[in-house]
Amino acid sequence: MRVSTTLLALLVASPALAEAYNRPIPQAQSATAEFWYAVACLGLVASMALVHWLVSRR
Repeated sequence: MRVSTTLLALLVASPALAEAYNRPIPQAQSATAEFWYAVACLGLVASMALVHWLVSRR
């Protein structure tokens, strides 16, 4: 039983069955994604300015 289990484990984990790793190629951002990123950045800066204004009033 041990021999068949060991043989089965060796066959299943065989490197011949493994596929080579292909690194993913990064894609460029679209103009739409850059626009929404700019909107989000401006919103973050505006919210930080609002928080600063609210905290400094106290």
